[in-house]
Amino acid sequence: MSGAPSRPELPKRFYETVDVVAVDGGHTVRLDGRGVKTPARRALLVPAEAVAEVMASEWRVQGERIDPATMPMTRLVNTVIDGIADTAIETRTDLARYVETDLLFYRVGEPARLVARQQTIWDPILKGAEASLGRRFLLAEGVMHVAQPPESLAAFRSRIDAIEDPFVIAALHQITTLTGSAIIAHEILERRLTAESAWAAAHVDEDWNIELWGEDEEADRRRRARFVDMRTAVDLLHAVPGARLP
Repeated sequence: MSGAPSRPELPKRFYETVDVVAVDGGHTVRLDGRGVKTPARRALLVPAEAVAEVMASEWRVQGERIDPATMPMTRLVNTVIDGIADTAIETRTDLARYVETDLLFYRVGEPARLVARQQTIWDPILKGAEASLGRRFLLAEGVMHVAQPPESLAAFRSRIDAIEDPFVIAALHQITTLTGSAIIAHEILERRLTAESAWAAAHVDEDWNIELWGEDEEADRRRRARFVDMRTAVDLLHAVPGARLP
């Protein structure tokens, strides 16, 4: 009987020095003086020096072999350049779909303490977004779908459509998919939420269950790994010049 397929061998480290260099259009990383390419062989060019410095640090700490799993910023930037830059319209559309069934809209009916916790943590986030958009959203108890007012969805879509920078779009999308909430991503962009407070808000129900039943080690490992991706997206979002909704 054959076992599970083995993991592909990681490429060997082939460079000694890592530098950040300013070039036309932004900043890039150079290994032994040579420019880094994305998997699609495009230039690894970012709009902010701080982002390039994070990528450079990821390249510097690689050991004998290069492990992309330990390079979250480089992976996200590769996704932007090779994917989001060419599919920005589709990505905006996907973001707009998330707000139709946003995590913050669906509340429990019991127990009372969890109801209160959701209200305490989620209501200020939702009210901040509603004030910014000038529209209200509807809440539901349980998991039955509630149709949001068309004008509210249109207001959110209008905000998303105004974003042109693919790095901002990609960061928002990653935050949204990791939290299940486009509203949370919106409030991070508006700097009314930090990565930590947003992550806590996204896990109100999960944390409640952990308090009741205890923590699963494997689930905790996966959650910590997801937070690294979340933190990376927030760092990218805040580093891009002028990354605020109009």
